[in-house]
Amino acid sequence: MDRDIRSKTPGFCPRCGMKLVPGIPEFREYAVTLTTLPRALKPGEKTHLTFEVGDPETHQRVRDFEIVHEKLFHLFVVSQDLKYFIHEHPQPQPDGTFQIDLSLPKPGFYRVLSDFYPASGTPQLVSRALFVPGPNFALAVAKLEPDMSTQVAENVEVELVTEPRDPIAGMQTLMFFRLRPKDGIETYLGAWAHMMAASSDLIDMIHDHPVQVLDSESLPYKQIQFNVIFPRPGLYRVWVQFQRKGVVNTVAFNVPAGELK
Repeated sequence: MDRDIRSKTPGFCPRCGMKLVPGIPEFREYAVTLTTLPRALKPGEKTHLTFEVGDPETHQRVRDFEIVHEKLFHLFVVSQDLKYFIHEHPQPQPDGTFQIDLSLPKPGFYRVLSDFYPASGTPQLVSRALFVPGPNFALAVAKLEPDMSTQVAENVEVELVTEPRDPIAGMQTLMFFRLRPKDGIETYLGAWAHMMAASSDLIDMIHDHPVQVLDSESLPYKQIQFNVIFPRPGLYRVWVQFQRKGVVNTVAFNVPAGELK
């Protein structure tokens, strides 16, 4: 799942818990066919989504998948204004497809990301698009303002500190999420946190997991660290999900990535 993790001995990935395998398999992108019922989407109405994964060599439907973070298929949907975000898990069907019912709240363009691991290949993050017609439909880049302020979710408060303080596109940024209160923080889907970052134009999408967790009695918070490289200068919407006492908390920050000078 995390191709940058290396070990000289057999073991398990410290990020996702998957068993490490020898060698680095060649990456092949698998085709994802997305169909909707009804075909013409309407804002606020239930839509039935079906995902079919095709093998890039045989062109046959893939039916065998690895479990990653406790699920066979992770689905992310983000609206063009970056105000709507979901992380869900379509259900596997006997015919090998995955299906889910969603309601997209308003007209516009939606980025749909499928995250899965075919047993015959390599981990995949495949992007598709959905268009919901309706009044005032228009394709436009999200208008974001930088927002690194502390966020309050269901039962946790999240502070973000970055190193460097002002992230630079193309260079590694260390992102420290500090959670208060720190008691009751639990793993969620096999990881301490899950992160999705999207550029304001929805071209660049990043799905990542923590590299380190700091929990010291001398600190008033629990710190969860991600290492991220923002590919281009601009503003990025960063969603992070944590679980505390059985409750999944989702917070979002608008992180600016500048140019190297």
